[in-house]
Amino acid sequence: MVELSFTRSTELSMGVELELQLVSLYHQNLAMEAADLLRRLEAGPHAGAVKPEITQAMIELNSGIHGGFESLRAELQSMRDTVADAARAAHVGVCGGGTHPFQRWNEQRIFPTERFASVSEQYGYLAKQFTVFGQHVHIGVANGDDAIYLCHALARFIPHFIALSASSPYYQGVDTAFDCARLQAVSAFPLSGTPPWLHTWEEFDAYYQRMVQLGIVRSMKDFYWDIRPKPEYGTIELRICDTPLTVQRAAELAGYLQMLVRALLAERKPLSRDVYLAYTVNRFRAARYGFDARLIDPVGAAETTVAEDILATLDELGPHAAALGGEPVLASLRRQVEAHDNDAAWLRARMAELGSLPDVVHAQVLRWQD
Repeated sequence: MVELSFTRSTELSMGVELELQLVSLYHQNLAMEAADLLRRLEAGPHAGAVKPEITQAMIELNSGIHGGFESLRAELQSMRDTVADAARAAHVGVCGGGTHPFQRWNEQRIFPTERFASVSEQYGYLAKQFTVFGQHVHIGVANGDDAIYLCHALARFIPHFIALSASSPYYQGVDTAFDCARLQAVSAFPLSGTPPWLHTWEEFDAYYQRMVQLGIVRSMKDFYWDIRPKPEYGTIELRICDTPLTVQRAAELAGYLQMLVRALLAERKPLSRDVYLAYTVNRFRAARYGFDARLIDPVGAAETTVAEDILATLDELGPHAAALGGEPVLASLRRQVEAHDNDAAWLRARMAELGSLPDVVHAQVLRWQD
């Protein structure tokens, strides 16, 4: 077996991946036009990279590597504009959101790549149900030991990112009563959830080699954990977020994670496995109730709401925001939390105003272009 080496990267550098919906401008349902749109984008230069995703009504935007919020936001805005222009030429709309409100999973088609065909063969109908849309955030770390430490240290903050990014209240034509319905599709995969309780890169490498030997995984891509190390990039990868409705919010989520990582690495508090005692309950509550979810802290034996916990965390992150140029991110997140303003609330407000889910999708397309 070949040792799983961890590539050193620039500490605290960041990048994002955004999975986007392609929709018909006529009926607002998903449009299986990814291949045509990707061909159009290949015809000219553009920032970042745009790739296919598992089904043909999805694309994925990959940013470059950035040191701070402002440059990341600027690149995402440039990519958004380029994709929106190509989409107009292809007569389709593009939008964010963690789920499409009324698409039917059984109508989707797998994008024809070897990996996606393998996923479809292995997971059956779950592959098409995976037509949900998430944001992944990468943060650069110096070594594999730091990556493993952060995967555990960030576990208690997972509900923050669920509530802040939540944009999937509607699924299969109904209001699910969840702020984030997308996570239920992700949770169906057997290798979702949390990484194993290991503490060094050497221990993780031994675990990975054993999983390969047993035929359970073939690469790191087969782990669908909420957060995982990404050794070929030298990053940790947060995978819990819904795709926001705007690139502004996507960049802010990345900036928040960057600040948290800086704080955690500076403090180096001892890890406690007890954080996982309430992990799945807290994760579920955040998806269900958003900012109002009540979180259990099994380490401190306390309970608070997601909103209260985010605001307390923002108070502690001031010095790290100043060091990273992230004060605008901190201020914006505070306003959002105090107002309970996430994209799930925005989508429900549009439904109350417009009265139909197709009109809501049309509003999402317009919002993505802002």
